[in-house]
Amino acid sequence: MRPQPDLNILVAPLNWGLGHATRCIPIINALQQQGFNPILASDGVALDMLRKEFPHLQTLELPSYEIEYAKNGANFKWKMLSNVPKMVDAIMAEKKIVKQWVKQHNLSGIISDNRLGVFSKKVPSVFITHQLNVLTGNTTWLSSKMHRYIIKKYVECWVPDFEEKPNLTGKLGHLKKTDDKIRYIGPLSRFRKLDVPKKYDLMAIISGPEPQRGMLESQLREELQQFDGNVIFISGKVESKQKKEQIGRITHYNFMTTEQLELAFNESEKVLCRSGYTTVMDLAQLGKKSFFIPTPGQYEQEYLAKKLKRDGLVPYAKQEDFHLGNLLEIDIFKGLPKTKTDIHWKQLFGIFEKDVLVK
Repeated sequence: MRPQPDLNILVAPLNWGLGHATRCIPIINALQQQGFNPILASDGVALDMLRKEFPHLQTLELPSYEIEYAKNGANFKWKMLSNVPKMVDAIMAEKKIVKQWVKQHNLSGIISDNRLGVFSKKVPSVFITHQLNVLTGNTTWLSSKMHRYIIKKYVECWVPDFEEKPNLTGKLGHLKKTDDKIRYIGPLSRFRKLDVPKKYDLMAIISGPEPQRGMLESQLREELQQFDGNVIFISGKVESKQKKEQIGRITHYNFMTTEQLELAFNESEKVLCRSGYTTVMDLAQLGKKSFFIPTPGQYEQEYLAKKLKRDGLVPYAKQEDFHLGNLLEIDIFKGLPKTKTDIHWKQLFGIFEKDVLVK
C-alpha cells in the first residue's frame, strides 16, 4: 500500500545495544504494508542500524541517554544510578523535541520502545516493553512501580509475548493484576525459518553496550580458536563499512544486515549469544538450540537465562566462568520451541486511525 501523508507514525526505540531497534523492524515493515509512513528516531548505533535497514525512510536524532555499563558486573546497579541524572536530562529534552515533531511532521501516532520521553497527549502514543517488572535486586519494587507509572500515560502498552503460559518473559512481562492498557501482541522477530544447508557448526553473536560487549568479544575470540568446527562470529559493531575476516575456521564480521543475519542464523547449527529478550524471541522464531552468556550484572538477562535453564530449554554460564567445554551442554537441553504467532497488524494499528487522546 502507498503511504498516506496524513498517517505519519514516529517509531522510536531505545539505544541500549541493538535489541530494541531490531525488534522494531517487523513493526516498521508492517506499518508500511498497512499504508502508514514510519518516521524513525533514535540515537547512536541503534539509529545507525535503522538507517542501514531503511535507507528510504526519514530518520530523526534524539538525545542520547548516555547509558554506560560497569566493567565489573557487581557494580552494575550503582553505575546505572550514577547515569540517572544524564538520563533524566535526555528524557526531558526528548519530550520537548517530540512536542515540536508532532506538529512539524504531522504525526498521527507514536510508538516508543522504552524511550520514556517519547510521548504526546496530542496523538495516540504506544509504549513497547517486555519489562512490566523491572528487576533491580532489592529495589525491584521501586523500579517496577516507577516504570509502570510512566507506562500509564500511554494509550496502550504492547508486550511482545504471550499472555498465558507457556510464555517467554515469565515474571518480567506479567503482572499479578490485569491492566486494561496492556496488550500481549506475541513475540516479535525480524527473521524467518529457511530451509537451507548448514554451513556453520556454531554462530557466535555479540550485542549490548560497551564495555561489556568488547570484553566478551575479546574473551570469545581467544576461546573459540580451539573450537572444533566452522564458526561465524558477528561482533555487533555497527560501522560505516562491513568488514569480513577469515582466521582459521572462524569467519569474522563486524556487523550484518537483517537479510544476512537471517541467512547466517539458518545456516548455523547452534548459537552462542547474550540472553537479551530480543535474541530470545529470534531464537524461538527459528527454533534454534543455543547457549547464553548474560551481560554481567544485568538482572533482566540473568533472570531470563536462569528461567530458560530451569525450564530445560537453554543452558548458560556467567561471563567470567565460561569455557569452551560449556557448549557440550547444549545437546542436553531441549532448545527454544519454535513460536507460532500471527500478529493482527491491522487491528493493532487501528489505534492510529481513531481520534484518541490520552487521558
